[in-house]
Amino acid sequence: MATPSPLAKCPPKPNTHGPRASRGSAIVRAPSTSFSRPRLRNNPNDLFGVYVHWPFCASKCPYCDFNSHVHRGPFDEDGYVAAYEREIAHAAQLTPGRVVQSIFFGGGTPSLMSPSTTGRIIDAIASHWTVEPNAEITLEANPTSVEVDRFRGFRTAGVNRVSLGVQSLRPGPLAELGRRHSVEEAVAAVRIAQSVFERSSFDLIYARPRQTLDDWEDELKEALWMAQGHISLYQLTIEQGTRYFDLHAAGKLAMPDEDLSADFYEMTQELTAAAGLPAYEISNHARPGQESQHNLLYWRYGEYAGIGPGAHGRLMINNQRHATADEKMPFDWQKNVVANGHGMVVDDVLTWEEQGDEFLVMGLRLKEGISPARFTAISGRQINAAQIAALKGYGFVETLPNGNIRVTDRGWPVLDAVVADLAA
Repeated sequence: MATPSPLAKCPPKPNTHGPRASRGSAIVRAPSTSFSRPRLRNNPNDLFGVYVHWPFCASKCPYCDFNSHVHRGPFDEDGYVAAYEREIAHAAQLTPGRVVQSIFFGGGTPSLMSPSTTGRIIDAIASHWTVEPNAEITLEANPTSVEVDRFRGFRTAGVNRVSLGVQSLRPGPLAELGRRHSVEEAVAAVRIAQSVFERSSFDLIYARPRQTLDDWEDELKEALWMAQGHISLYQLTIEQGTRYFDLHAAGKLAMPDEDLSADFYEMTQELTAAAGLPAYEISNHARPGQESQHNLLYWRYGEYAGIGPGAHGRLMINNQRHATADEKMPFDWQKNVVANGHGMVVDDVLTWEEQGDEFLVMGLRLKEGISPARFTAISGRQINAAQIAALKGYGFVETLPNGNIRVTDRGWPVLDAVVADLAA
């Protein structure tokens, strides 16, 4: 469970290792106009964050295709966290002078680590970069009783925001989704999180097998009554390499069709807006001022370091944007860090076109939309005016008073197609 992986796919589902790029065959470009791009960090307000991936889980959920590993037996947590500290030092050498605005512990299940480990990692980040006094520091957690008891320890360690992987408020779907907590534990965890942390959020998965619109309406209304400032709502997607993928391929897992999925989405937008938690991103809803700052950093195409097994990053080095990825296997990653000072196995310099594509994929998820001028500065090309006009004709995009282009409520269900058209 976790935060969305915005560069991995649209729409997202729980979890992130830091966004992953999907720069693919769907995008066919016309020849670009030549631009002389200024030397800039292509980073609004110099946004910089740190994503920390803790890959271990108590069990593997059947829908999850993220880098998570079930580990049983003795575990040298002290030795493992030393590798995190070393990789943080290496990342800081590549990005001197950055000011950290957000830290996000994702997984996996980072609430399985001890609060002292969390504190050591936060301290390591603060010792190598400047951390803003009001930096958002989020930790993902599962709502089991043993982890809730540790919330106060995480708060003392420096965490000021928690994101809970509730996923359902119904016992049957919880079991089908492979969750280890009960509905009662989930509700209690939400309440305790709200009392311990300054800010909190929780996730739900909808458009599940056999779920009806009436079922979801009742469940979502309960969730909105519980929620305070933020809630993440993800449609279930079937991902290759998961148990759900195998079941679906064998005809043993029926999913809602496109029309029903669209109805689920429309209802979700209506109910959340009526509850004062409108969507600020395709799957994330918040009261004004309660948006996830770390995820906004991703969607605004900011800069971030990825620390830990399978973590991805986007770093500006010598005025070039690097896409980085770490070794996925935890103990291989640890060995690499011991040997090399880091676990990085991918370090690609992104072309202007690739950066432009990523910027579109990320920014068009947001209600605030994207700046055409920034797209040009990043990509060296202009957004096709004819494509904009055509998409406006379909009611899929609109231009805001500040000049930003954004996807409309009508366009969000076909976001992939909108992005492909604008990238062409």
